[in-house]
Amino acid sequence: MTTPRIYMMAAEPSGDLLAREVVEDIRKRLPDTHISGIGGSELASVGIKSAIDISPLSILGFFEGLKAYGDVVRLADAAAEAIIADKPDVVVLVDSWGFMLRVAQRVRLQAPDIRLVKLVGPQVWATRPGRAKTLASVVDHLLCIHDLEVPFYEPFGLKTTVIGNPAISRHIQGDAVHFRQTHHMPATDKIVLVLPGSRSSEIKRVAPELVEAARKLKSNDPSLNIVFMPASNVASQFSEAFPDLNDWAIVSSDPGVRYDAMAAADLALACSGTVTTELAMQDTPMIVTYKTGWITWTLARGLLYSKRHITLLNIVSDDQEIVPEFVQTRQKADDIAAKAQDWLDNPNELAAQLNRQRKALERMKEGDRDASEIAAGVILEEAAARSAGAISHQS
Repeated sequence: MTTPRIYMMAAEPSGDLLAREVVEDIRKRLPDTHISGIGGSELASVGIKSAIDISPLSILGFFEGLKAYGDVVRLADAAAEAIIADKPDVVVLVDSWGFMLRVAQRVRLQAPDIRLVKLVGPQVWATRPGRAKTLASVVDHLLCIHDLEVPFYEPFGLKTTVIGNPAISRHIQGDAVHFRQTHHMPATDKIVLVLPGSRSSEIKRVAPELVEAARKLKSNDPSLNIVFMPASNVASQFSEAFPDLNDWAIVSSDPGVRYDAMAAADLALACSGTVTTELAMQDTPMIVTYKTGWITWTLARGLLYSKRHITLLNIVSDDQEIVPEFVQTRQKADDIAAKAQDWLDNPNELAAQLNRQRKALERMKEGDRDASEIAAGVILEEAAARSAGAISHQS
């Protein structure tokens, strides 16, 4: 067998992390595998230098996407050009539905023999199921998170492998004691962790209410420890938007202590996203908030989104509100703070919330193998199939 050539592509922090994990598993199996890619700091940490700068893709929402459409098209063109020049056997397109679809279409048109693997599909079970047909028309294999996704793709003949939830697969238990000792917080001190998001638009729309809610909690109880942890890619924007936080809280964007902070926290206030599953894994009670542009919200509620909730823990619990959600018009600092204060004042309520989250988390678990391990195996199989097909065609 010839040396496999893999091209990894990730446009957002959560996808970048998953891409790096998959790369590490591929190298465990076949150390000589040629791997190139486009991504961020996680892929860079394993020696994969991004061929293009994908930072302009840190956008959110329909209207915001329209405003950045020129950047999206330009970057999709550049990405496809870099991929084709590298001559890979397989391209792995991680998350980021809209952008990755454009890249896939360009690669398929210009180099139809390259295998395309989508790692994490669009949430067709929640919104716009027609995307299943669209995806099936441009990729060769989908690596999805949940069993419930598979039936959407079966009518279109797309090969689908369930890998499970990557956040659950990571098995990284935070060190609560170390975090408290580092910041001189006794075990009896209460900690509220605030996770304001990983996108520029989330810092603009979600962070202000979370900051104000935390401020109110601190005002009610000056002994309360508040810890803000924006994602590293938006840390400077967050600091510029809220310059006084260091006067009354701890602000850190160090990914190395992320899970420690989660494990140490008595309660988390979080922007909706992958982080909610990570918090559940660390056994941290949470309150979730979110807000997007009004055009996006109107379209989603009127035409696109079929679920009542946006948090995965709630969706897998028969769409019941296991985790409190303060979304769009309900995202108000006073209400968020009031709910948080009620829990902080009533340990039994916090314990009940943990029990609800644990039950929801059990519903999300798929098996014993790590998501990245399963994904790596499929990707190498696709590379081998492509290589075998090329040899057969030549002979």
